[in-house]
This record gives sequence, structure tokens and C-alpha cells, in this order.
Amino acid sequence: METDRYWGVHYSGGMAGQHYCLRWNNYQSNMTSVFHQLLQNEAFVDVTLACNEASLKAHKVVLSACSSYFQKLLLSNPCKHPTIIMPQDVCFNDLKFIIEFVYRGEIDVSQAELQTVGKVGIKEFREGYLEDDATRFQRKSADL
Repeated sequence: METDRYWGVHYSGGMAGQHYCLRWNNYQSNMTSVFHQLLQNEAFVDVTLACNEASLKAHKVVLSACSSYFQKLLLSNPCKHPTIIMPQDVCFNDLKFIIEFVYRGEIDVSQAELQTVGKVGIKEFREGYLEDDATRFQRKSADL
């Protein structure tokens, strides 16, 4: 079977018949890139996150997939385009970093920014996946 840089086809045969596994070779990187582009273009956004200084738009499905904190908030508020008011100690810059982390899986921050982003990540997402990642950021930084 043919494969190329985008698709992989794997064949397995046996008594039950022929089976094929179709695999999109760069699926994860493509999804990450597409979701980040959708965020940048504000395409299909369906939630607004607001803090004292400003607000930004995002996608409920992405927030829910990455944080049970957001998942619980969004499930309890089934309106089409909710606005989530962030706690007062969350500044807009930290919120942007957190959202970039959620969409891209990584962020580049200074040591000073890491301290505030890590604290916000742990405080706001303690029940979700981001807590573990923020804790790992702090541990990795301490090891350097």
C-alpha cells in the first residue's frame, strides 16, 4: 500500500478478512495549528473570557478538553456564547499565556512571567490538566 507524508495505510489480513488502518501522519500537529489559526482569526469562537483589563474569545470545546475547571463552568452555563469573568487576580497578560498554552501545548515565557502564569494555572485549573503542566513548568524551571 502507498503512503505519503500525510497519510499512512497499513494492511492486515487474516481469517476474518482484510483490514486497513488509515492514519493521518501529522494529525496532531495539524489540529494544533488549525485550532491556533482559528483562535487568531476569531473564527467559530463561542466563549468570551473577561478580566479587569480586557477580554478574549476562545472555543468552548478546546477549553473543556484541556481543563475540567472550564468544562464545569461551561456545562453549568449552556448558553450559546457565554462570557466567563475571570477572578480579579488574573491579569490579561496571564490569561493570554494560559490560552496560548491551551491551544499550542507550549509557551515561551520569562522567569518572572513563569511565576505568575504558574500560580494562575495552579489556582484556576487545579482540577484540570493544566495544574499538572503548570507544576511541571515550575519543577523544570527549578531544575535549570
